[in-house]
Amino acid sequence: MNRVWMASRLRRHNRLQTRIKPVPGRSLSVYAMLAVLIATLIAAIIPVASVSASEANTPGQSNRFVYVVPLTDMVDEGMRQFVKRAFREAEEAGAQYVVLDINTLGGLLEEAINIGVLIEDLKIPSVAFIHGNAMSAGSFIALSADQIVMQPGSSIGAAAIIDQAGNRITDSKTVSFWVSKMKGAAEKSGRNPLYAEGMVNDQLVVEVPELGVTFARGELISFHAEEALKVGYAEHIASDLDGVLEYLGASEYSVVTVEISLAEKVGRFLTNPYVQTLLLLIGIAGVVIELLMPGFGIPGILGIAGFALYFLGNYVAGFAGAEHLVMFVAGIVLMLIELFVPSFGILGIIGILSLFGGVVLSANKTGQALVSLGIATVLAIIVVAIVARIFKQRGIWNRFILKDRLDKESGFVSNVERSELLGAIGKAATVLRPSGTALINGDKVDVVTNGEYIAAGTPIKVVHVEGLRIVVSEWKEGE
Repeated sequence: MNRVWMASRLRRHNRLQTRIKPVPGRSLSVYAMLAVLIATLIAAIIPVASVSASEANTPGQSNRFVYVVPLTDMVDEGMRQFVKRAFREAEEAGAQYVVLDINTLGGLLEEAINIGVLIEDLKIPSVAFIHGNAMSAGSFIALSADQIVMQPGSSIGAAAIIDQAGNRITDSKTVSFWVSKMKGAAEKSGRNPLYAEGMVNDQLVVEVPELGVTFARGELISFHAEEALKVGYAEHIASDLDGVLEYLGASEYSVVTVEISLAEKVGRFLTNPYVQTLLLLIGIAGVVIELLMPGFGIPGILGIAGFALYFLGNYVAGFAGAEHLVMFVAGIVLMLIELFVPSFGILGIIGILSLFGGVVLSANKTGQALVSLGIATVLAIIVVAIVARIFKQRGIWNRFILKDRLDKESGFVSNVERSELLGAIGKAATVLRPSGTALINGDKVDVVTNGEYIAAGTPIKVVHVEGLRIVVSEWKEGE
C-alpha cells in the first residue's frame, strides 16, 4: 500500500501589502520592525500552503486513490474549511473513496451541519472510520457518511446540545431542530432514526431489542463498536486504517492523507473567538495609547500587529478579502483627516463605521465579531484609562494645557505692591468715608478705612496692605 502525504494548499495566494507612512518625530526603525513582522508571518504561511495535490503525488503511483481526511480536533469553522479543501482535492484527483478519520468529542453544531452538507454533496463514496470517539457533533458527521467503520473500543452517540459554559440546552425549538438533523442523517443510510433521536433527547425511553437493553429517561444513547455493529450503526469493525482498506477492497490503492497545513493551523488559531477578542483588544488599546502618548513606539507596534493578525487569520481562513482591509484602512484615514480638517464629525462618523465594518465583515460570523468587538472596546477603554493615569505626564493632552504659573513665586505680579507703607504715618488729604486719598511720605495714596469716617487733615496710620488695598485708621499721637 503506497502512502502519499500531502501539504496544504491555500485558497488565495495574493499577499497583503501594508504601507506605513512615518509619523514626524518617530523612528523609522519602529515601522521597519513592524513590516518585517508582518512580512515574516505571510512569507512563512503562503509558501507552505501553495503546494498542490498534483505536486504531492509521485508519478508512477497507482491511479486509484483513497483520500484520508483526519477529523481529530474540535468541530469548528476551521475544520469545515479543511474538509472543503480536502474534498475538492479528492474530487480533482478522481479518488475512489474518502475516509473520514474521526476522533472528536464534538464542537459547534452549525459547523457540524455544514460539514454534513459537504459530505452529502461529495461525489465520492465516503466512509467514517471512528478510531476513538464520535461524540456529539462528531456523531452527526459520522452518520452523514455512506458507511461507518469503528475501531474496537471506540464509541458513537451522546449528542446532546450544550452551550459554551457546558450547560445543557433544553430549548425545545433548538433540540427539535438538532433531532431532525440527526434522524435525517441516520435515515439516509438506512439506520434506525429512533436511536439517533435518543442520542440527543434523554427524555425518551428507547428500547434496543438488538442489544436487549432499554435506555431510560435521563440516559443518552451511545454505542461502542460491537453494539453499533449489532444495531446497524456500523458496517464493520477494523483495528486500523489497513483494516478499513481491506474491508473496502482497496488494499492496493494509493492512500493520500490530507494534512492540515501551517496556514490552516494559524488561521484556525487566529479565528478562535477568544483569540480574536484578544487581538482586537491589543489592536484598539495599542493604537489609542500610541496616539495619546506618542514616543513609546511599543504600544503602536503591538496595536498594528494585533489588527494585522486579526485580518491575517480571517484572510488565511478564507473569510476576509482585500476589500475588508481597504475598509479598515479607509476608516483610519478618514478619522485622521477629521482631526486636521473638521467636517462637523461627518468624516469621523464615516471613518468609525468603515473601520468597524471592516472588522466585522471580515469575520465568518458577523454576530460573533460584533460581540468580540464590543468586549474588546470596553476592555480597551479600561486599559487606556489605567495607562493614561499611570503615564499622565506623557499624555498628548498636556500640549493643550497651560502649565505656566503667573504667581508671585515665579516673579509675576499684577500690580506694584506698597508693602513698605505698612505702619507709616500720614494724614487724610480728603474725607475718608471710608475711601479717599491720604498723604503719606509726601505721596498721595488711595486708601480705605475699616468702615469708620475720618475727616480731612486727620492723622492716619497704615494698618494693613494687601496688593493695592491700603487700609488706614485714625492715629493719635502716643499710640
